[in-house]
Amino acid sequence: MRVLFHVQHLLGVGHLRRAELLVAAMADRGMAVTVALGGMPVAEMPFAGADIAQLPPVRLDGANFKILYDGEDNPVTDAWRDARRDALLAVYERLQPDIVLMEMFPFGRWRFRFELEPLLARAALDRPRVKCVASVRDILVETKHPERAARGAELARDHLDAVLVHSDPALFTFDETYPHAASLADRIHYTGYVTEAGDRRKGVPTGDVIVSAGGGAAAGSLLATAMAARPQTPLADRVWRFFTGPRCPEDVFRDLRSHADERTIVERFDPQFQARLDGCALSISQAGYNTVMNLLRAEVPAVVVPYAEGDETEQEYRARRMEALGLLSVVSETALTPDALTAAIGTALAGSARPRPAMDLEGAAHAARMIEALAQGALAAAPAADARSPEGRKSA
Repeated sequence: MRVLFHVQHLLGVGHLRRAELLVAAMADRGMAVTVALGGMPVAEMPFAGADIAQLPPVRLDGANFKILYDGEDNPVTDAWRDARRDALLAVYERLQPDIVLMEMFPFGRWRFRFELEPLLARAALDRPRVKCVASVRDILVETKHPERAARGAELARDHLDAVLVHSDPALFTFDETYPHAASLADRIHYTGYVTEAGDRRKGVPTGDVIVSAGGGAAAGSLLATAMAARPQTPLADRVWRFFTGPRCPEDVFRDLRSHADERTIVERFDPQFQARLDGCALSISQAGYNTVMNLLRAEVPAVVVPYAEGDETEQEYRARRMEALGLLSVVSETALTPDALTAAIGTALAGSARPRPAMDLEGAAHAARMIEALAQGALAAAPAADARSPEGRKSA
């Protein structure tokens, strides 16, 4: 079974990590996966188990989402878009996939419709028709363009065979942040959350404090504030490990490294990050999908600072729901000070003994099984309740 997986990252690397876990799960089931990678390569995330078809890469300048830049730091042009569309379609022709899997589209990644709508149109021409699937995280960013959400639903009804929502509906349902979910109810399948496999070897207890900032492109304030707060926290004498992320600006990384000593470790990345969290006394981090799922898997006290620049709403929405469930403590980015962070650390440590609600964290394996079933014509249409309730998920 051949899967063409379109993956596009721009600012952070969370989308890449979730896609990497999905690829690994599909490879475990014997699928041949080709990743059409649209962002700059990230060496720390090589997509082992897949073939990489590198499209002409595109990036942002900081958190400015208004202008896309090509691999030579020039604003993208219509000619560039045409060339990249043709490159993606050429991958399709070479691969002749059984499944086209798209990360977020048509519920996000709207700026890449210039290549993804033609990809969907091309897949519709084959007989038997190639199955098309969207891979969507639990929460969508609040849009200022409701017409795009409506058009996305239209595209989904016309072209998608399944919408895999990487959430447990006991926590978040798709209709909470997508207004047209009801019209797609028969295609929505909840996979559970995508994170590290539950049967892996857990990290040994270390009592360290882990401070991380996802991909690191917007890491500076959080990391510097944690460094400043450390002396006034109950864990000041522990080993503190700062993971800046592979895309942390060099000047920010150098400044943090200048404070390093035998109990203050500053690194960009650790391939065993989940194991580090498993054994830690406390985590301080942003609140992206992957990091929060790592925290739920580790079941450790945690403080999160949701990223909120560029009209981002997703991290704050997720973090507040989980705070209400007693899973972590939240400090808003606009309120981030050493004192505020210290207070949140105290709250997180005090609440760490409370029982945790059960949550499905095996989303990668479930998604791979659903994709295989779809290709074989064995994935039943989701009942209408599946778009909004745990009961519906049980029969998906």
